[in-house]
Amino acid sequence: MCGITGWIDLGADITRQRPTLEAMNEFQLHRGPDAGGIWLSTHAALGHRRLIVVDPAGGGQPMLRQRGDHIYVMVYNGELYNSPELRRELTAHGYTFSGHSDTEVLLLSYIEWGEDCLQRLNGIYALAIWSERDQKLFMARDRLGVKPLFYSRRGCALYFGSELKSLLAHPAVQASVDIDGLAEILVMAPGRTPGHGVFRNVSELKPGHYLVFDRSGLRIHRYWQLESKPHEDDLDTTTARVRELFCDAVTRQLVADVPICTLLSGGLDSSAITAVVAEAGRHAGDGPLHTWSVDFTGNDRYFMPDLFQPNTDAPWIQRVSESLGTMHHRVIIDTPELVDALAVAMQARDLPGMADIDASLYLFSRAIKQSATVALSGECADEIFGGYPWFHKVRAAAQGTFPWLRGLGERIRMLAPGVIDLLKPVEYVTRRYQETLAEVPRLPGEDPWEAQLRELMYLTMNWFMATLLERKDRMSMAVGLEMRVPFCDHRLVEYAWNIPWSMKNYGGMEKGILRRALTGLLPEEVLKRRKSPYPKSHHPVYLKTVRKMVGEILEDSSSPLRPLINVDNVRRMIQSTGTYFDQPFYGQLMKDAQYLAYLIQVDAWFREYDVSIC
Repeated sequence: MCGITGWIDLGADITRQRPTLEAMNEFQLHRGPDAGGIWLSTHAALGHRRLIVVDPAGGGQPMLRQRGDHIYVMVYNGELYNSPELRRELTAHGYTFSGHSDTEVLLLSYIEWGEDCLQRLNGIYALAIWSERDQKLFMARDRLGVKPLFYSRRGCALYFGSELKSLLAHPAVQASVDIDGLAEILVMAPGRTPGHGVFRNVSELKPGHYLVFDRSGLRIHRYWQLESKPHEDDLDTTTARVRELFCDAVTRQLVADVPICTLLSGGLDSSAITAVVAEAGRHAGDGPLHTWSVDFTGNDRYFMPDLFQPNTDAPWIQRVSESLGTMHHRVIIDTPELVDALAVAMQARDLPGMADIDASLYLFSRAIKQSATVALSGECADEIFGGYPWFHKVRAAAQGTFPWLRGLGERIRMLAPGVIDLLKPVEYVTRRYQETLAEVPRLPGEDPWEAQLRELMYLTMNWFMATLLERKDRMSMAVGLEMRVPFCDHRLVEYAWNIPWSMKNYGGMEKGILRRALTGLLPEEVLKRRKSPYPKSHHPVYLKTVRKMVGEILEDSSSPLRPLINVDNVRRMIQSTGTYFDQPFYGQLMKDAQYLAYLIQVDAWFREYDVSIC
């Protein structure tokens, strides 16, 4: 994994802009601590930071290749999992390779097939390719949006970067937000509208899209989308196909010239990935697979089960690790370091995020990075197989809005009256909800209940999954750790999309078809374990600490947060001995402590990024 950045200016000579390009590149040093490079021509500036995973000698970037009088220059962040197949095909077309990196395969694929090369790729990627003769920039992002890519256009210039901080390092891109950007921060966050860069005039290239920028202007095209069609396979065939696609996805993602580990929570998804990786290691004669889990000081005393988190992970992790023969590592996060990491997590995301849920993943990733460079993780199974509680509650599925924003009313009451009038939060959420529903690929004649669940699945994949993938990328790449997510293999996603709910929910259990497909890979009790999300701290000292910190913000007349919130209502919240949010205000975990920590991040974001409201 790496970081890319740069800009194209078709109206000016930028060959003397090396210091600016170097600054943009250095702002993403964490994404590629092993090597870096820049390339400049009259109208193009490209920067790259490299995390070496494959082909240390031959995968350097920016990578240049020439064909005839065409010179192509590429910067790329990601991994291709079907490089061997593409390499064989390109070799048959007469191409030769100087190394074994997927970077070279990708660049030559573009040279051979142009924009159509995207249809052949299996992997996660954000890339930019400059054609010097054509004076054309081509940028693309993987189908599910695992790898990030932001851009901003100013007249004849286009700026881009893996992270917002790289864009903001260019003097032409300002840290300002308009009304919609403010609504993203105060109403939608930690989720974010697909394609919205929050900062004014900054956009995100959506998953499954590519961009072309040349003297004819800026054009964006969608090259991949889900297709709704009748599912013809019976239960046994579906089960076998899910297992085949899953195992193939995991196996493909083991390509690396560095050791690979897995995250292990003892839940279905991470345990299944670990089982496949461990078996592959045994066949290869490798040593025991290293697995990692995270927990918090005091959770053994203060954990209280609820609807969303029915039990703790520890005994399940031990059961799976012993069954598969892994060497397990347990990271325990203490409350003070969790609080301190709130600011670091905000800086890693460049936005206020999932508060301590982000911060703990940052600390977890930092611990893993001391021993590993690549880890496989179980994100996205719940989105594509219907594992979340809202898929199994009729009222939640039928409420006509995003089911992970259940605490919206309570959250609105925390905003200043003038801000509510300006943002119109309910209308804003409704607009974004309806925009997404309009995109749902419908299946004519589908049963109304199945159609509603398809809508819910699409909403979840495009919003909630995107939030978790953003979290995973930023927190892991902040310490130079590459996280891979096999459940985001587009072939598995495409197949699962059309499996009817009666099969997805086989046996009356969430992700029932996946459980059936994994029979024999895992102990029976693990196959039947109820879903439990990524853990959080239950220590009362954490809530006490963030209450105190927000109280200090309220007393600070220079705080940029104060004019945006209802100070009296927030003060009543922090002084209360009870719980304000009866249910999570976002997702499954985020209640009072997380909301207050989020306010801390918002205040810090406005200060540290010197954000203005326009």
